[in-house]
Formats: sequence, structure tokens, C-alpha cells
Amino acid sequence: MDRLLTVLSLDRISFHELSMRVRVLLSQLPFFVTTVVLVAGIWFVHEPLRDDLRVQLGLALTVALTVLCVLVPWDRLPYGAWLVIPVLDFVPITLLREGTLSTVTGVGIMAAFPVVWLTGSGRLPRASAPLGFALTLAMVWVPLLVPPRPLSAGLFAAPLLIPFMLLGIGLTVQVLSTSMERQNAELAAKDAELRRLLAVTARRERLLDTVLDTVDVGVLAIDEHGHDVLMNRRQHRIHELSLPEGMRDGAEADLRVYADADGTPLPPDRRPALRAIRGESFSDTLIWAGDPPAQRVLSVSARVLRDERGHPEGSVLSFHDVTELVTALQAKDDFLAGVSHELRTPLTSIRGYTELLAMDERLPGHVRSGLEVIERNADQLLVLVEDLLRTAGSVLELQSVETDLVQVVQQSVSAAGLRAAEAGVDLRVDAPSRLVLDCDPVRLGQVFDNLLSNAIKYSPDGGPVTVRLAPAGTTVQVQVADRGMGMHPEDATDVFDRFFRSRNARMSAIPGLGLGLAVVREIVERHGGTIRCDTAPGEGTVFTLDLPVRQDRPVAVAAQGGVRRSG
Repeated sequence: MDRLLTVLSLDRISFHELSMRVRVLLSQLPFFVTTVVLVAGIWFVHEPLRDDLRVQLGLALTVALTVLCVLVPWDRLPYGAWLVIPVLDFVPITLLREGTLSTVTGVGIMAAFPVVWLTGSGRLPRASAPLGFALTLAMVWVPLLVPPRPLSAGLFAAPLLIPFMLLGIGLTVQVLSTSMERQNAELAAKDAELRRLLAVTARRERLLDTVLDTVDVGVLAIDEHGHDVLMNRRQHRIHELSLPEGMRDGAEADLRVYADADGTPLPPDRRPALRAIRGESFSDTLIWAGDPPAQRVLSVSARVLRDERGHPEGSVLSFHDVTELVTALQAKDDFLAGVSHELRTPLTSIRGYTELLAMDERLPGHVRSGLEVIERNADQLLVLVEDLLRTAGSVLELQSVETDLVQVVQQSVSAAGLRAAEAGVDLRVDAPSRLVLDCDPVRLGQVFDNLLSNAIKYSPDGGPVTVRLAPAGTTVQVQVADRGMGMHPEDATDVFDRFFRSRNARMSAIPGLGLGLAVVREIVERHGGTIRCDTAPGEGTVFTLDLPVRQDRPVAVAAQGGVRRSG
């Protein structure tokens, strides 16, 4: 019915969007047109019926009801008042049927129009079909009683086909109408939800754009083919900075991107966008964008974007300007290197002259004690200066030779023996009698010196410090364990950073710059190894080194030597 009415309204707007007066008129129009066609046919084909009062009254009532559809202000009346029109339509249908009963067949089927209107309106979901059946039954039975005539069961049963047929039509329309109303309600609910989600999505998109344009980090999103999906305002400026002079826009290959401040071109396969297209995820990769003096240093990170099935569908890259930080770090390294060199010269002189003075056997005891204090403090300052020198510059290239690692450890333990004895620390070595591998013995000696120095320093109450060496598959594992004050576990991840000192060390006022372990990690990593720290407050600390063994030269291990003490 709605589709028919939509067609009748020329399908320009939906039926429910029309005014109530137009909707009532369009609902009446099919019956009106059919009646006019019927009467016109009777006029031209069945001349004797022209003067039939019932036909004339039927046409007149139909016209009158149609005019009422236009004149009555249905919008002002209670909703559903317009149902009086299809109910009254049964009167002209009855007159037309009775006036043409002997000449034209099937006129009673016109009752389908008001029945469909009643059942399709949705106003009487349970009563519309029975009401249509009752009105149709009245249409065929009432004329049998006017004028009075002999009645019989057969007389009443003969016309029952039309009421039952229209009852079936009414029930069908009612079911379809109810189903359509439910579907419309569901569609309306889904449409409202969709509009809400679209509004939320639009708001989030505006929020995302605002946030991305607010942050001082370049953000670039690309699809799996490398096409730009999103680029914030900051990234637009970085992109423009990287373009060759005179070029307004360009592809990734056109950008001036370098691997260092010296202008070494970054190989195409190492450019951040191309790495992201290959599905790589990386963090804090430094690149130099543009040319001096406007050149900027960028820290680039990338993460792969995956769909619900885990397949890559693009990447998101962030470009953080760290020019000032890199400049500051370089200035700091230059400053440390200069200060360290300047400090080492007078300290060396102080150490030399104190040694010369200490050689004089005529010195009084209190003077000799003072010289020993000067020597110890000078030695401590020299160690700190050496650490500063190592951290200011890069560790020298390794000079790997076939080395007995046990002997390197023993040398470091012997050097730390006097300091351990003064601190009440018992140094122990648990290792085979010989363990040979390729390494730089001087650099690894620095590693063991630093680890043993820390273990003694942070064991103020004495206790054992044990160095364990053992082969472990493709690596040699070395552990330096103490039973000292320990650290909080969260400090264990930062303990290898330059100038980092744990809370326990700061609270205990133990001297140090936090440089030794940074040197240790750099030397171990230069050997291709790893180092980790396991610790707990009051339970001590264990540093574990894993040094790789060359596959073409397996580590040589002699018999287990047991535990040996020193100092």
C-alpha cells in the first residue's frame, strides 16, 4: 500500500513525509478513480443503468467523501479520525454493487480498497481485519433485508465468498503491514544509531585532527602501498624542509634525508617510510633532514597497523625533532672530554710527587699517613676521570685475541684484593682452571674491575663477592654476585645508563658518578654479548654477562677449579 501511495505521490518524497490531508486524499484516490471508471463504463455500455438512483447516489457519495478528504483539517483532529472515510466508503460500494448486480459482476470486490486502507493503516492492529470483514458482510447482507423479502439460508450463504475473500486479504495486509512497521521501526532505530555513530565518528575525527595538529611531533600514516593516509601540520613542515629547493612537493625518493650530520645520504632501503612499508617496527632511529643551516635531527619511530585478522594494512610513523638534544649531548661530550684531559694532567703530577715523597724513609708517621690519604683520593679521582674520558668518546676498537678468561678475572680480583680486605669483603672465584675464548682482555679487564669495584663499594657491611665463570652452550656466562645493599628492581633497567645512580646509593652517600656500568655495557655489547642486573633491596646484586663464542673456534675449557678465595 505504501509503495502504491508512493507511486501516486510521484515518488518525489516518502509517503510519511506528506501532510495528513494529502495522505488521506492519496489513500482515497484509488477507490475514487475506480468508481469514476466504473460509472463511465456503465454510462457508455449499459445505457439502462444511467438513470439508476443507486448508481448515481454511489457516485455522488464517492465524490463527496473524496472532497471531504481535501476539506477536512485532519491535522487538527485526533490522529486516526480519518478512518471514518474508509468506513463510509462501504456505503457507495454497497449502492454501486446493488445497482449493477444484474449487469456488472465483481463490483463488490471494490470493498478491497477500504479493507486494505483499514488493515494497512496500523491504527487498529487487532480489530481492522474483523472490522473490514463485518463491514463487507453488512455490504452483502443488508440489501437482502431492504425491501423485506422471503429469506433463506441459501440466500445468506450465496454472497459469503466476498466477505471471506476480503477477510483473507485484510489479514494478509495486516500481517504485512505489521511486519513492515516492525522493519521500519528497526530501520529507524538503526538509522538513528548510525547517525549517532557518524556524529561520534565525526567528532572523534575532529578531535584527532586537533590533537595531531597541536602536538609538536610529526605524524604520518601510510597504507600498505606507501600512500599517505594522514599527515599532521608538523609533518607537513618537516616534509617541506626535506624537499629540494624550488620543489613544492615530492616523493620519498626526492627528500633530502641523511644518515649523519656530515651529509652521508641515507640509503633508500633504510629510509623510514620504506622500512615501514616493508612491515618493520622500530624506535628512535636518528635521521638528518634538510641541509644546513635549516637542517634538523629527527628521531623516527614506526609501528605496523594491522586489521582484525592480523594482516598489515599500513603503518604510523612519528618524527620527533631532537636537534637541540643532539646538539646538547655533543656539547656535553666535548665538555667532558676537555675537562677530563685537563684534570688528568695535574692528578698525574700529584700522584707522581706523592710517590716520590713516600720514598723518603725519614718522613714522620703522621706525614706518611697524610700522603697515603692524598694517594688514595688522587687514585679515586683518576678512576673518575678515566670513566669520564671513556663515556665522552666511543670505546676503542676491540683487539680480540685468544685469551684465558679465568686469568683475566684473577687479575681483576687480585687488583681489588687490598680494597676488599679493607672493606671486610671476601672475594671468591668459582671457575674452571682455564677457559679460553676470543676477546679483548684489556677491555674485559675494565669490565671486571668496574663490577668488582661496585660490588665492594656497595657491600658496606662486608660479606662475600663471588665471580662465577662457566660455558653455556654458544656463550660463556660470567656472574659477579654480592650480598650488599642491593637496589629496587625498577632501578635495574636504568643502572647501565650514563650518570644514573640508584636511590640506595644516593641515600647512602656513597661516592660515584654513575659512569662505570655504562662503560661496562658498551664493552660487553662491542663483544656481541649482553649484560643484565638482578637485584633486591638488602639481598645484594647479581650482574650476569653472556659473551658469545665463535662457531668456528669453540671455547676451550679445562677441569673445574672449584672455589678459590682472594684477599
